[in-house]
Amino acid sequence: MSYENITTTQKERVHYITVNRPKQLNALNKATIQELHEALKSAEADENTRVVILTGSGEKAFVAGADIKEFADFDTENGKQLAAEGQKKLFDFIENLSKPVIAAVNGFALGGGLELAMASHIRIASDNAKLGLPEVSLGVIPGYGGTQRLSQLVGRGKAMELITTAGMISASDAQNWGLVNHVVPQEELMALAEKIALKICNNSGNAIKSAIKAVNANYQASVNGYEVEVAEFGNCFGTPEFIEGTTAFIEKRKPKFK
Repeated sequence: MSYENITTTQKERVHYITVNRPKQLNALNKATIQELHEALKSAEADENTRVVILTGSGEKAFVAGADIKEFADFDTENGKQLAAEGQKKLFDFIENLSKPVIAAVNGFALGGGLELAMASHIRIASDNAKLGLPEVSLGVIPGYGGTQRLSQLVGRGKAMELITTAGMISASDAQNWGLVNHVVPQEELMALAEKIALKICNNSGNAIKSAIKAVNANYQASVNGYEVEVAEFGNCFGTPEFIEGTTAFIEKRKPKFK
């Protein structure tokens, strides 16, 4: 499938998705959100894909926010619909994807860009990255899950500070806050993303799917994460990968998961 705002590449078991709007610093608009949804949906269905690496084109920006011109004249109902559709189509979709998504944050990750990274399962950043949620400086708040995921990742106090000041933090501060897992020089960013992806590929895809579901359950209202963990733990016993993994351990060899 061809896209106008993103590019996709498959390399062995890793699927690369790049937001490709460099003149707009890779800002998200409706068309880009739709294309990202379609690309992720395709990766989810592809049996050869085990991990997705998500990044932005160029060296200046991962995604420098949403395309403000697209919603500057919206009213209350339009605004609610924009946030609800975006959350369902992309941000919640990424979070609940059964295959891990690694956000390789190169440069600016602001507004919707930071929300995109936070929806991903693993975040790594280049040392020149700048991260923030500047929406209140525009008279709105983060609408793609930013108020929820940021506080989950860094705690209520730090989330309040970053959101209400509309400020930006450095990659090193983001790592200290627990917002990103790793910080590396920009030229090493994709290599680290690939290294992590290949480690994931060596493990059971079914078990990883269950792990994602169980971890996410802890952040869902009215859901008992421990009960989900118990159920998913049991489900793993019914898979060929469980048989292969335990057999390989007993036989003192590396497992060969299909």
